[in-house]
Amino acid sequence: MKAPPFLSLLLRQPCPRSAWLSSAPLRATALELVVLAGHALLYPTGITGERSAPPRPAADPAPAPSGTTTLPRGNARNTGHTGKTDRPPVVLLHGFIDNRSVFVLLRRSLARHGWRHLESLNYSPLTCDIRTAAELLGRHIEEICARTGHREVDIVGHSLGGLIARYYVQRLGGDRRVRTLVTLGTPHAGTAVAPMASAHPIVRQMRSGSAPIEELRLPAPGCRTRFVSFWSELDQVIVPAEAGCIDHPDLDVTNVRVSGIGHLALPVHPAVAAGVRQALDAHEPARRSAGAASVA
Repeated sequence: MKAPPFLSLLLRQPCPRSAWLSSAPLRATALELVVLAGHALLYPTGITGERSAPPRPAADPAPAPSGTTTLPRGNARNTGHTGKTDRPPVVLLHGFIDNRSVFVLLRRSLARHGWRHLESLNYSPLTCDIRTAAELLGRHIEEICARTGHREVDIVGHSLGGLIARYYVQRLGGDRRVRTLVTLGTPHAGTAVAPMASAHPIVRQMRSGSAPIEELRLPAPGCRTRFVSFWSELDQVIVPAEAGCIDHPDLDVTNVRVSGIGHLALPVHPAVAAGVRQALDAHEPARRSAGAASVA
């Protein structure tokens, strides 16, 4: 089975595989600590929600000189990047007890490569139900579509954010609004969480066998959204790690295994960002495949 095109962008480690395997957990843990320290500094900047500016009206073009032939607007290049001016808005949705600051680097990467409409949403850490959060996400997306004039959006969700977005798509009719859903370290099959964390109701809903997880196993015929799930075998939050894969016969799914990094690094690693960009730009129907690549 042919691997998705964005897998080639994920870096491979040149050292012997046996040596790499022995050092990979230590390296991933060190990277997680660095990411955690950096995110702790940025966290206060993302506590408040971002202000949505009204879209700027397009300026009327200056009249062309006599005898000049003008190209249609659809052929205009987009600031030297990909030339794709019709990309839908991208909605970034964070994980449990996090906020929009986790996407600072990914958002910068997308903006640098020509994405114009980027929306980072916050939901309250007091949110106790995945279904309620999914309903709120749906209202936000309707507002974004009305404000930007787009009929569809793409979503990138980290951890719990991906689960909320998937519930919206599968169970609340969100597939009519979401073109592509990219998830990063999301417990699609549930996770064996630490007992202390289980005190929070929404964490209990992330466990295997919970009502929302079981609802996502129900048939979803005709679902129009394309799913791309990035998961890592060194993710210590998703237990077992393979629970980060989507396994559903009715969904258009590509599962991408990322080697060498942990849960916190998934939204900030440049190679994963490159994979996300390619996933958002891939318009062909995905094959039900599982790619394998190394980023560290």
